[in-house]
Amino acid sequence: MIRLCSSVVSALCLALLVGSAAIGAPVPANDDKAGKFDWPQWRGPQRDGISKETGLLKEWPKDGPPLAWKVKGLGGGFSAPAIAGGRIFGMSYRGADEVVWALDAKDGSEKWVTRIDPAAKNIGGPGMGEEGSRCMPTVDGDLVYALGTSGDLVCLKAADGKEVWHKNLKTDFGGRAMARWAYCESPLIDGDKLICTPGGKDATVVALNKKTGETVWKAQVPDGNGAGYASPIAIEAAGHRQYVHFLEGGLAGFDSATGKLLWSFKKGANRVANCSMPLFFDDCVFVSSAYGAGGALVKLSKDGADGVKAEEVYATNKLQNHHGGVILHDGCLYGANGGNEGGFLICLDAKTGAVKWDARDGRKAPKGSLTMADGRLYYRHEDGTMTLLEPSAKEYIERGRFAQPERTRSPDWRHPVIANGKLYLRDQDLLLCYDVKDHKLGQ
Repeated sequence: MIRLCSSVVSALCLALLVGSAAIGAPVPANDDKAGKFDWPQWRGPQRDGISKETGLLKEWPKDGPPLAWKVKGLGGGFSAPAIAGGRIFGMSYRGADEVVWALDAKDGSEKWVTRIDPAAKNIGGPGMGEEGSRCMPTVDGDLVYALGTSGDLVCLKAADGKEVWHKNLKTDFGGRAMARWAYCESPLIDGDKLICTPGGKDATVVALNKKTGETVWKAQVPDGNGAGYASPIAIEAAGHRQYVHFLEGGLAGFDSATGKLLWSFKKGANRVANCSMPLFFDDCVFVSSAYGAGGALVKLSKDGADGVKAEEVYATNKLQNHHGGVILHDGCLYGANGGNEGGFLICLDAKTGAVKWDARDGRKAPKGSLTMADGRLYYRHEDGTMTLLEPSAKEYIERGRFAQPERTRSPDWRHPVIANGKLYLRDQDLLLCYDVKDHKLGQ
């Protein structure tokens, strides 16, 4: 049973794209005229970690932004929620089941819950504490798409959670994940297609009809074809609309119409867990991972009549992003540098990889996850501390901080979500909703 708390709590803070932007799904998103700024899929409307919403607090008060509401009883989950159409969508383990749920964005009350498969067990790692779902659902109009840890891919009606179609990436496509932690990606909707990554030889990547689940095409990668833990992006580059996936063996780009493998790039990948989503800007893709791999920028250009060339611009070990995400803003890359051993926020020059500043100096911003809105970085440390940062190429600038009032024993890996004047923080069984809108602007 979900328990509601309407009390307002004092609390404090947290914390891509220059040039060309990664093209995301045609989902309900930043609608200036309607005043609605939804977060309908993983890493936001354009899958770049950035909201176009304005009118938010640029600095938090001493005790932090007010808590609008909180809910408990969601079940175990490492994913953040998606917000669209006045509802909040997420995934959880509840007992022996893995489920998708929908809440009312006004107060967090539960609207529906749908079981999709048995909850996969024993896929956690040291320090993770609890197990749970990994996928943030993708909302596309009146449909919701979600991927369970065991590979169950479902299409549900957003209104009531009723199943429209159901596939399994292992049994239907012979898929496999790159390591023991099972499936983690969030599906990409592009036009009439759903793009996902079963992994494996015969169907490394697949495109499905988003309304029926029928296969449109299958794409193969000769080696390093296990599904990684990053989600794909859609881009326009080198004369092709293409899908970029961060697989077991590294980056790979596929033609959107046919699934043809256009290019691949191995630097920036590791054989443990490739988690951080690639970034696209200025006909380049930036990729990064931890476990000693580091990051790299690769330039995409035409190669002959219909080919694509992928050339390294630079490689760096200064930004080893585990899974907290990287933000590109005003020519700078912001992201946590470090793996299971910890780390700190760092700022790099996006074009050269040169270090602008490192929060390790002064130990100001330990390893965490990033989101951006209205000219501020929302940075969530793994211990639950939230910081609000002003992006700067010159120095670390903090505009607020608070400690999350309730914590589980696992590291806080869920990304912060900004939607319609609210900051959403999930921590396994708990969801906190903070009011970060600057109400003085309306006076």
